[in-house]
Amino acid sequence: MDYVEVTYIVAPKDPWADILIAQLADIGFDSFEETENGFKGYIEGKLFSEDAIKEASQFSDNPKVDISYNVKKIDDTNWNQVWESNFEPVHIEDCYIRAPFHEEKKGITYELIIEPKMSFGPGHHETTSLMVKWLLEIDFKDKTVLDMGCGTGVLAILAEKRGAKTLTAIDNYIYAYENTIENVERNNCKNIEVILGDATALGKQKFDIIIANITRNVLLEDMESYSKVLNQSGLILFSGFFSIDKSLIEDKATSLGLEHVGEKLEKEWISLCFKKK
Repeated sequence: MDYVEVTYIVAPKDPWADILIAQLADIGFDSFEETENGFKGYIEGKLFSEDAIKEASQFSDNPKVDISYNVKKIDDTNWNQVWESNFEPVHIEDCYIRAPFHEEKKGITYELIIEPKMSFGPGHHETTSLMVKWLLEIDFKDKTVLDMGCGTGVLAILAEKRGAKTLTAIDNYIYAYENTIENVERNNCKNIEVILGDATALGKQKFDIIIANITRNVLLEDMESYSKVLNQSGLILFSGFFSIDKSLIEDKATSLGLEHVGEKLEKEWISLCFKKK
């Protein structure tokens, strides 16, 4: 089948690129590739409508955001090559994250098979790789874990492979929810419950470790809800924001009785670890 590639430049990228991706997914786009200045979206040619993508970008009238795009048709003979070229394997310390069409890698402790589909790829972005590094460092043995904004489910899957006892993975995008379920099954995980929703889906269950790789504004808005379900002396990991936003996240966390215990940096991105006193 023929596909259409739409390349977006979005400034500022956070959070507008994520908002636009959600809108494009609703009108038929079935995969996305993040770029330095925005992202590329892919849709079947028969479903493509320029009027629809203009409507999806209507918030570009906002003086605080600038959005531009260009459209390119990809014929059937080139589609598989384009798809596979978008998702290279990711090797982070002793963790290897690959799509099903990638070859296995010998001598790796944790191999995760992630089919990205309409969620961002298998761990390419700095915010995800920072989280992977935390997960490889922290003791998950017999821990209860919450993964907020699970995306492809890659972090929840790694946490189970690291020994977590029970896991809850939550995302409010239907394509991410469905993709996580598929990836959980693909990796033979048995202890992950996947929920479609946001912080309002949190009940009375408490967690030893919370993973939240979401945008800055969502973290600030929902952090109190996360803190309420975190066990005493439990750890909470935040990612998804720039290093210049560190003080905003730290001030909010401190006000909720969370103690800053560590951070990791990669390029302009930062990930913070807090402990509940």
